Amino acid sequence: MRFISWNVNGLRACVGKNFLEDFNKLDADIFCLQETKLQEGQIELDLPGYYQYWNYAEKKGYSGTAIFTKGEPISVKLGMGIEEHDKEGRLITLEYEDFYFITCYTPNAQNELKRIDYRMKWEDDFREYLMELDKTKPVILCGDLNVAHNEIDLKNPKTNRGNAGFSDEERGQMTKLLSSGFTDTFRYFYPDQEQIYSWWSYRFKAREKNAGWRIDYFITSDRLQDKLVDAKIHTDIYGSDHCPVELEINI
Repeated sequence: MRFISWNVNGLRACVGKNFLEDFNKLDADIFCLQETKLQEGQIELDLPGYYQYWNYAEKKGYSGTAIFTKGEPISVKLGMGIEEHDKEGRLITLEYEDFYFITCYTPNAQNELKRIDYRMKWEDDFREYLMELDKTKPVILCGDLNVAHNEIDLKNPKTNRGNAGFSDEERGQMTKLLSSGFTDTFRYFYPDQEQIYSWWSYRFKAREKNAGWRIDYFITSDRLQDKLVDAKIHTDIYGSDHCPVELEINI
């Protein structure tokens, strides 16, 4: 099976930049979006053969996630069941017979880490949520997790140390998650691969210079490692300040 995750940074804008062509070319079994920036009824996508599931933020033009899947899930859950976390449309969980599939748009710690306390609460609650699911069935998580885990995961680690997305606190939370029985699939296949990123600032010609960050992930339960086939980052696909990331798995 092929899974795709893409932060589109506004789906309506992305649709105007060949989204449907890219969607069809990638031909995923499950295709996930983050940062759709939509309210219900603001877009209608014709995606034959796919079930569509959307989670919208209460705030207009902000956050939001979606999953398009060829296989109808047993159940669908929006959010993690904690009110303070479930107002921004950041989480969708699909249950299948053999696994849970989750897409996530992790809250940004923001400039000067002004939202870091909330981010830490989110991380603790989300990790607990994943571990609880993992007790029942293995978990496949994807999305914009808003952290570059290690120095290899961004172009300029020294100048970004302590900034949102590369603070010690956020990196520590990713370490804690991976130590709780989960695998960063890209690093599983490519532990030493440098200069492959999934997000570039729109400023300073960052993408042209490949001054990027790897903050978009597929993370799976450790016990799925023998089913992993490959992980990819589609740096050649534009349309957003992020590019799509992919997981291929025999499940």
